[in-house]
Amino acid sequence: MSAGSPGTGSLMLAAGDLFFTRDAGFVSALIRFFTRSIGEARTKVSHVGLVVEGGPIEDAVVVEALSRVRRHRLWARYGRRRRTAVAVYRTKNLSAEQIRKIVEKAETYVGREYGWPTIVAQFLDWLLQGTYFFRWFIGGDEYPICSWVVAHAYKEAGLHFNVQARAASPDDIWDFAVEERPDLYDEIRPLIPLVETTPIVEDKLDHASS
Repeated sequence: MSAGSPGTGSLMLAAGDLFFTRDAGFVSALIRFFTRSIGEARTKVSHVGLVVEGGPIEDAVVVEALSRVRRHRLWARYGRRRRTAVAVYRTKNLSAEQIRKIVEKAETYVGREYGWPTIVAQFLDWLLQGTYFFRWFIGGDEYPICSWVVAHAYKEAGLHFNVQARAASPDDIWDFAVEERPDLYDEIRPLIPLVETTPIVEDKLDHASS
């Protein structure tokens, strides 16, 4: 269940929460297109990050891999973006020790450059119909992508998203948390922009890939 109104600052986020984003831009559409497996339903998100410091949604602090891995307030980046939808999900029954391990691991990545080689490897694996081959040879820890940070932080706490941490994509994490195992996660906020309560409009590339 959602905690409070999705369009206001009344939502309380907690350390360890997962947040997903979906932008109406071309890059986001490309990511969704190339992380979608053959025969899979249309990919809904293109990015994932972690809440590392809880509180009201305007003040909650996150770690996410952008051009480099950054630690900042969620609202500072997404609060004014009408074309970016943001969803938040919370893993049920996380212990204080698990949350500590997740946050500490995520913060070890702060400042590292984004893993563009991993993106290339994902594209090559997509050409092989989703085979996990090229990503196997990518170290990734020095140059992580967004899903690498999240999957390895959760791995540190003994948790997974039904895929190897080094192979995880935002779509893999979304599918596990939202579609496959909703019994393990609570929806804190649906996938809509922070500044409005209407669903984001799907772009043309999504329709072309369906």
